[in-house]
Amino acid sequence: MRRIVIASAATVSGIVLLLSLKPADDPASSAAGLPPQSSVQGGAQAAAGNGAVTGDAVQTQYGPVQVRLTMANGKITQAEAVQQPKGGQSDQINANAIPKLNQAAVAAGSADIDAVSGATYTSDGYKKSLQSALDKAQASAGSQGSGGAAQVSGTFTGDAADTQYGAVQVRITVASNKITKAETVQAPKGGQSDQITANSVPKLNQAVVTAQSPNIDAVSGATYTSAGYKQSLQSAIDKANASAGSQGSGSQGSGSQESGSQDAGSQESGSQGSGSAQASGTFTGETADTQYGPVQVRITVANGKITKAEAVQQPKGGQSDQINGNAIPKLNQAAAAAGNADIDAVSGATYTSAGYKKSLQSALDQAGG
Repeated sequence: MRRIVIASAATVSGIVLLLSLKPADDPASSAAGLPPQSSVQGGAQAAAGNGAVTGDAVQTQYGPVQVRLTMANGKITQAEAVQQPKGGQSDQINANAIPKLNQAAVAAGSADIDAVSGATYTSDGYKKSLQSALDKAQASAGSQGSGGAAQVSGTFTGDAADTQYGAVQVRITVASNKITKAETVQAPKGGQSDQITANSVPKLNQAVVTAQSPNIDAVSGATYTSAGYKQSLQSAIDKANASAGSQGSGSQGSGSQESGSQDAGSQESGSQGSGSAQASGTFTGETADTQYGPVQVRITVANGKITKAEAVQQPKGGQSDQINGNAIPKLNQAAAAAGNADIDAVSGATYTSAGYKKSLQSALDQAGG
């Protein structure tokens, strides 16, 4: 069975955030660039439970819900929904529900909050994404060391952000706490979207490397793509930040790369020291588009083993509900049993199975498998 093992990191005594980030709607954080020293200072604050962390997007019957928290000294000071169901009655329902859920999250300091009457699906999705954000914050703070600073390097893929014209998903490459490259792995396609995307995405990519933050301007004529891009970018940055918090304390050489939840391909296997640490945590794979809709898999790993697999996105509507109601539980069980993505497709669910395996492999790659 394929094991998920991450080499232990260089002797570390502090955790460094990739960037000293504020929430994307904070006017004070719209500086054009971020000097390297700010990154180090931001990391020291994150170790104490300060900073922004974004939960996984949770698919509901009416659309995705995704929550971002702002933490100070280990407490929730602000909660906001960066994605929520839109259109029709959803606009009215969520205009009432989201502020109440945000307020309840801050008051409770946990995901143990009551659903808002008349917004059951939104409330359920909100609580799941909120719990995901809290888990990320806890993982980042819980594994810190006791002293100097470590730098983050690697490739980090944000969660896919659904827009009116299709999904947007961003991947960033980081070297010594700086974004050196930004690219889209998903963007709206077809019709006018091809022309709009071809014009806007290169500009957004360039803006990210210049600004070193998600606080970039939308491209004129590409409002929806720009908004989705920034949401996925924030998610990628959060994953990079979290990777610093998951570093171990082995004897890897000081010049070698630290390992967190970054892609396995970016880890230098030849420079490991004598110690090793086994991966534990929650890892969400990239969204895999299929003929009938997206599939996205999240795995929970303990001591290098998959203890749980679940689909956070899957095709819905028509026959898809019946097909996936049968297929997804079988795929989840197979993933946990095999401990890898080499699992059989479920009969009658070929497209869902193929998308599931692709997203599962992506999650395993993030875990270091």
